[in-house]
Amino acid sequence: MGSAELLTDAFGRVREVIREVVEGLDAEALAERLDADANSIGWLVWHLTRVQDDHIADVAGREQRWTADGWFERFGLPFPPGDIGYGHSSADVAAVRVSDPDLLVGYHEAVHAQTVDYLAGITDPDLDVVVDESWDPPTTLGVRLVSVVGDTMQHAGQAEFVRGILLRR
Repeated sequence: MGSAELLTDAFGRVREVIREVVEGLDAEALAERLDADANSIGWLVWHLTRVQDDHIADVAGREQRWTADGWFERFGLPFPPGDIGYGHSSADVAAVRVSDPDLLVGYHEAVHAQTVDYLAGITDPDLDVVVDESWDPPTTLGVRLVSVVGDTMQHAGQAEFVRGILLRR
């Protein structure tokens, strides 16, 4: 298995978690928070998908699915199009209300498809290319992709945890 296939598998595992964690939940369950400052499932899934969309589109030199496919308008959130949830306040988290769970899954599916398409075209030497010089040391494509996998999987696990608690109540 090459690096591209390994990364594709990792992003596929995130995709599976997203489908499972959202399945059967309504808008209220997606917005429920374990306490006043906790992240909701809806926010976690939206955020991790926005991060993946933003970062993959950037390294691929493509437009984000968020704007290209009209997801920004469909979600109707009170944030600018470039917002990915980084640094959101408790009030911002509360503002992420998703009326239809299929909207979250659909957006993630679109981002996943763009990610897989991009990964199919990379080679192992591509992973050593510097994609962001604002860090010390500069960030290579491989580091950026592993970072996105780690971040998305962490938030997907948090969403699973919240779902488990909600379902036991």
